[in-house]
Amino acid sequence: MPANPYIVKKLLLLLPAVFITCMAANAESPVLHLITDNHSEKPEGSFTDSTDTGTVGFYDERSAQNVVWESKLRRKVEFFCDTLCGGRATGTRGGTEAAFEIIRNFRRAGLERFGDSYSKPFYTSDSARTGHNIIGMLPGSVKRPVDSYIIIGAHYDHIGILGGRMFPGADNNASGLVAMLSLAEMFSSMKTLGKVYGSSIIFVAFDGKELSMSGAEALWKMLKDGSLTDPVTGKPVTQDKIRMMINIDQIGSSLSPLSSGRKDFIIMLGGHTLPEYYSDWLSLCNRFYGSDLEISESYYGSENFTRLFYRLSDQRPFVDHKVPAVLFTSGITLNNNKTYDSPATLDYPVFRRRIILIYHWTDKML
Repeated sequence: MPANPYIVKKLLLLLPAVFITCMAANAESPVLHLITDNHSEKPEGSFTDSTDTGTVGFYDERSAQNVVWESKLRRKVEFFCDTLCGGRATGTRGGTEAAFEIIRNFRRAGLERFGDSYSKPFYTSDSARTGHNIIGMLPGSVKRPVDSYIIIGAHYDHIGILGGRMFPGADNNASGLVAMLSLAEMFSSMKTLGKVYGSSIIFVAFDGKELSMSGAEALWKMLKDGSLTDPVTGKPVTQDKIRMMINIDQIGSSLSPLSSGRKDFIIMLGGHTLPEYYSDWLSLCNRFYGSDLEISESYYGSENFTRLFYRLSDQRPFVDHKVPAVLFTSGITLNNNKTYDSPATLDYPVFRRRIILIYHWTDKML
């Protein structure tokens, strides 16, 4: 009787979290390369697979957690909420400063550019401003390029300055942006340690979310037109090659807990769009990797609000075109779109655990 793929995947998920990637320089002279958790920071620039260099990598999947810590998350959120970024409104100097910082983060993570720039300009829905999506890619494999993609995105724009008052937008959505940048660093670090992925990962910092999700619509148009070219294969990245879209929007707060009252929770919407055998992987990863968060797959138990909220962020164009898409969030709080949505209001220990869970869950999707 052939093995049930659902059971096989569950067993693989529950194996000890030490995975070995083996490739010898030649058959007679294998090379053993041991990499511990105390690895150094990955240098800027492109990377190569361990299979390309002929080394053997021993690594613990939890090593990715070492590049994310609470004070680091807070510093990043504080930067995007600083007066330098001026509330990050689309088409403003503050929005441009935020975009430059995102590009610097992409470069440090070694993400590949699409064409000659990470920045992809577009006109907003009202045609009054020019927005800029920032897009980079982590190839699944350099030696054996893959032709499928997972998109991880978060919007970086916010309200800006109104009536002389700045809206810093810490939870909305500096938190989602910093989570996405952290995931890029985590996946890149594991790639440096020798891991190869079954799909390439496209990281997107969306602009124009506050303007009818203009940035997400612009990205979908690029996928539809085939105007986004894979920097490794040179082939167009088209909509039929997108396996899944992961969006992160407002993920840093614990001010709107679930009915249990626990502050350490996470909400994932859109799980119903994934294949059925992925249905409980988030819970499995939550237990196995020690995130230990309370998980909800509805928006505070309301079917109507779940449907509504699921369509209020940048995954909407993908949902509309039947691409599997999930949204990770910690919900709207009373600070939303207020001048006091500040870095001090976020719960950084819980924020870090959420990022770690999203990382391990996404890793299993790959």
